[in-house]
Amino acid sequence: MTMHERVVDGDNPLLEWAMPNLIYLDAVSAVPPRPETIAAMHPYLTDAWGNPLSPHLAGDRPKEAVERARGQVAALVGAAPAEVIFTASGSEANNLAIKGLAATAAARHRRHLIVSAVEHPSVTASCRALEAQGFTTTVLPVDSTGRVDPSRLQSELTAWTAIVSIQAASSEIGTLQSIAELGSLTRRAGVPFHVDAVAAAGRIPLDMASLQADAMSLSSNQLGGPSGVGALIVRRGIRLEPLIHGGTQERGRRAGLENVPGIVGMGVAAELTRAELSSMASRVEPLMARLRDGLLMTLDGCQMTGHPTERLPGHLSLVVEFVEGEALVMALSRDGIAAAAGVTCRERTAWRASPALLALGFEQALAQGAVVFSLWRGNTQEEVDRAVPLIAQHVAHLRALSPIYAARVR
Repeated sequence: MTMHERVVDGDNPLLEWAMPNLIYLDAVSAVPPRPETIAAMHPYLTDAWGNPLSPHLAGDRPKEAVERARGQVAALVGAAPAEVIFTASGSEANNLAIKGLAATAAARHRRHLIVSAVEHPSVTASCRALEAQGFTTTVLPVDSTGRVDPSRLQSELTAWTAIVSIQAASSEIGTLQSIAELGSLTRRAGVPFHVDAVAAAGRIPLDMASLQADAMSLSSNQLGGPSGVGALIVRRGIRLEPLIHGGTQERGRRAGLENVPGIVGMGVAAELTRAELSSMASRVEPLMARLRDGLLMTLDGCQMTGHPTERLPGHLSLVVEFVEGEALVMALSRDGIAAAAGVTCRERTAWRASPALLALGFEQALAQGAVVFSLWRGNTQEEVDRAVPLIAQHVAHLRALSPIYAARVR
């Protein structure tokens, strides 16, 4: 299946799917790779294919490319290039942060983990794996908008706390956390603070120093880079035990031959994202307001989830009564609309009520009606205007199949 280009804002070519009528409203899962990233990757898939560690000419160009990308990714979050560790995904970055920092802390008999109730599965699963090794986990509750109370974090910090991991923003409900305040508490307590910024990077400004973060996870495909590449930024001076042992790649923090083409693509995407960051919200927020208002005015029994204002630009999360979110997403897909029914890192057959929505206090039945729409720089007003009535039609059709809804109508 081939792709073709279209032009947005005059001279900004963006890749579009071969299905020209696809309305892509799932940018929080991934965005199409930028043409510039694909062009930058090409030489490292063809002639510049050498191993960056090779002590000869074939390794020089790949090594220079990896180090250039390291600087580009570091600049996106105000870090130093030496603090960047390239990984295969944001999930791996989260695993490396939590397990790597915990292993270092365990040597000082610190075996207490703190996370929030709305973290990504890669964070919660990492904690469960550590619990099998004798760690304990405190799960911080969130309020009805999905935010952590900083005073609750402060009360849970102990002399035995190994790491605190709080996401910058939720991909499911869009809520932004007060990361700078949380980071100040952990810094004063001398506890490493990890921030999962996969959903936030490229949508809001991030600066590790002002956020007082010790580690931060990123993913390439959220920035317009290729899939299969991520990064963990670890503040200088913070010790981290590697998960993958072997060679000396990534300064000994992650062994294995680097994915040079993918890293190059992520670097270019990070640089372009940084340049466009100041205009990101102004591009997507008017369209999101149009989508939100159109759906809320058209659909009854539909409510927003997450924080009403402290949320990711271009993100809309809803629960729809008498409709299962996965059924709605699948129906929309058949009609050319891409959306999400919650966190994306699980098999399509494993859909269930979102733990994040349950943590917000939603009942199981209503939480299963979750649907997420997220916009990117390539969306248009025409797409939004086409999407609203189609979404409403599919909700009406699914409700017509529900005996519970029929009984309510009667």
